Amino acid sequence: MIIFTIAAAAIFLLISTYIYLIAPSKSCKMNAFCRWFYAHRGLHKLEEGIAENTMPAFEKAVAGQYGIELDIHLSKDHQVIVFHDDTLKRACNIDKKVSELTYDELRGCKLFGTDQHIPLLADVLKTVSGKVPLIIELKSCRKLKKLCLSASSLLMEYNGLFCIESFDPRIVKWFRINRPQIIRGQLSSALLKEPNDLSFPTAFAISNLLTNFMSRPQFIAYKYQNRKNISFLICKKLFGANTAAWTIKSKHELQNAKELYDMFIFEDFIP
Repeated sequence: MIIFTIAAAAIFLLISTYIYLIAPSKSCKMNAFCRWFYAHRGLHKLEEGIAENTMPAFEKAVAGQYGIELDIHLSKDHQVIVFHDDTLKRACNIDKKVSELTYDELRGCKLFGTDQHIPLLADVLKTVSGKVPLIIELKSCRKLKKLCLSASSLLMEYNGLFCIESFDPRIVKWFRINRPQIIRGQLSSALLKEPNDLSFPTAFAISNLLTNFMSRPQFIAYKYQNRKNISFLICKKLFGANTAAWTIKSKHELQNAKELYDMFIFEDFIP
């Protein structure tokens, strides 16, 4: 009987700890973001000469009344730039890190063989000007605090609807502590099955949302293909978490995603 009681208490403690770790936060402000379709890195189509994360891609999304998901980094001279990768290899065939170049140097890099270049976040905000909501992903970097400070300084002056998200829970935590008025989201996926530079414990923790206790995200952006993750399902079903699906690539996927998601980041088709 004593052994059974101890075992029951241990199980209860483990479950309680797990629930505490993954529990998200909620905000009524999320209602304004839900049910929107968000163009992944803008409404880009390289066959038409429109590269991802460029001004033409964002202008086309605004014209179509789609929300926009975009990515930001810091340049060497601490400018907040809109770009996805850590390096220029895929987009520009240049074997250098984005953080190694100043913005003037980055501006000279043509994207995917087009005449388009890497924009500043400030210029994107001026172009969008509150016409559609934005999901802004902050990419993990060595100058994490500087990125958060620089981005939030721009965003606090912006009058449009926006939220931030990141795979790096330290970034989401920074916003919880320093800019609690800004809606924040935790990005995640099955990181243990994907190539990345994370240690096993870190990848496991982020994949299973065990870092939510640090940042208490107000939405969870979970990869659509990995939506059966138990922690994600508990956050949605038990806590009623607001959720964003990435990246939806067909109308069939979009229809299926509506059961578990509130926001839809899409690419390669028009919803």
